Amino acid sequence: MSHTVLQPELNDTEGALGRWMVTIFNNDHNSQDEVIHTLILATQCARQEAEIEVWEAEAYGRAPVHFDARERCEEIASIISKIGVRTEVSREWE
Repeated sequence: MSHTVLQPELNDTEGALGRWMVTIFNNDHNSQDEVIHTLILATQCARQEAEIEVWEAEAYGRAPVHFDARERCEEIASIISKIGVRTEVSREWE
């Protein structure tokens, strides 16, 4: 079963401020259609965007799929990881 990996907060004063991102990782267990459908539900993106992100995860092993506040990224990562896709929430610029 997959799980969400959270990067440690480096500065408590910034907390949830700033841009964070959700990254998905490729696996051999989920179909493209399953991941595309889940991305659309979780991020409210267009089908074409979800298809591109799934292609990117397959081609490069990982793909950023959403940028937002930390709390929202954690919610989205939780939804995606429920189907077994490994996710990571981290700052947009490390």
